[in-house]
Parts: sequence; C-alpha cells; structure tokens
Amino acid sequence: MRDAGLERAIDAAGGVAELARKIGIAQPSVSNWNRVPAQRVIAVEAVTGIPRTLLRPDLYSEPVVVGDAVDPIDAARAREYALLANLLWSAPSAALLEQIAQLKGDATPLGRAHAALADAASVAVVSEVEREYFDLFVGLGRGELLPYASYYLTGFLNERPLSRLRDDLALLGIERVENNFEPEDHAGTLCEIMAELAAASPTPSPDAQRVFFEKHVSLWMGRLFADMEKAENAGFYRSVGTLGRVFLEIEAEAFTFAN
Repeated sequence: MRDAGLERAIDAAGGVAELARKIGIAQPSVSNWNRVPAQRVIAVEAVTGIPRTLLRPDLYSEPVVVGDAVDPIDAARAREYALLANLLWSAPSAALLEQIAQLKGDATPLGRAHAALADAASVAVVSEVEREYFDLFVGLGRGELLPYASYYLTGFLNERPLSRLRDDLALLGIERVENNFEPEDHAGTLCEIMAELAAASPTPSPDAQRVFFEKHVSLWMGRLFADMEKAENAGFYRSVGTLGRVFLEIEAEAFTFAN
C-alpha cells in the first residue's frame, strides 16, 4: 500500500508512468514503491513540487530556525550539493530551470560557473533537456555516462566501492529502501548525502565531512563532471559539468585547509 506522500507525488506528476519518466527511471520501479525512496526524494520533489517534508516526513521535518545554528557557508554548500543532486537524479523541470536562470555570478570560478549555468537554463527547452538527460544517463541499454562510483573506480558496477559505501551509510543510520534497485553509489545520492551533512544542525565536524568526501566523492566524481563537460550528448549538462567540477575543486581545497 502506498503512503500518502507517494500518492500525492503520483497525482501531481499525472500518474505512475509520468512520475517515472520525469525522474528518469523505469515505470516498474515506481510501481513497486510503497513510499518514495530516500535517494529519490529530492528528484521527486523537484518534478512534482511536493515538499520533501510531505514525501518522507520520517526523514525530513519542517525546518526549525534557531539563530545561526547552521553556518552560512555550510548552508551555501548544502544548496550547491542539493542542486547538483537534483540535476543528476533527473532532468530539470520547467520550474527548476526558471529558478536556475535566476542564479547570479561574479568574477570567481564558481561565480562564472553559476552565470554559465544560468545562461544555459534561460534558453533551455524542457523536452530537449529531458532527451539530453536520457541520452547522457539512461540511453537504450545504457547512457553515454555511468554516474556511479564503482564504475569510475573499477570499470564495473556494484563493485567494492559500493560495499564500502554501504558500510559507511550504515554507520550514518542510512538504510537501503526495500524494492529500490538503484545502487547507492550514484552521484546524485552522494551529493544528496553531502547536502544533508552540510545542512545538519549541529553540523558534523569538518573532519567527518572530509572523510566521507575523500572516501566516496573526491576520488571519482570530478572525473564524471569533467566527462560531462565534453560529452557528445551534452548541451545544458555541459554547464552542469563545469559547475560540479569547479565546486568539487573548491571543496577539496577547503577540506585540505581544514585538516
């Protein structure tokens, strides 16, 4: 039996098939859900407009503002990771493209990446970006890019990097959702986890975040974003690749200084 959050998402999307299409996965996967899997919450929120607090109230409570509980820099990092997670999990909706088009840039490398992404979003056509996402990450059989740690680190899916990640997720209290067959080492999942770590109050120590970043993100994800920048099927996503690569370079440098 589906829970209320999943039912609302399906209704908002226009049915199970439409929800599956919009987040870029097979219809049978969504049909087997009893609730929205943890690693799909951000993507479902983006394409349906149903807030994560309603999709998975067991994972997300209404935000509580307690002064400056979350450092502004950590809040900005969380937003950056959440944006990347959204774009890695599914093609952006018209509403998300409109939001991205409002990003402001400056003379810094990250600012220039924001400006380029905003420019790309301002002229993007939803149907074309959906097709681009399909060609890049889904494909007929497989997409041009495989956004999984195991593949980038070993050349194969479901290898030792995934096993190590599952061990660390268990320590964080993050469990695999029943009937979800997507490997947890998907780049979207890892960006979502980094967003949660950065936004947590109290924020985990920089060392704890650094360890997770260095073990599960920095070893490979920069290469994924670099590949995205030069992918044959990339148009809008070329700017996403630049943003991801630049942001991870900043993160790596910051963690080095914090060590």
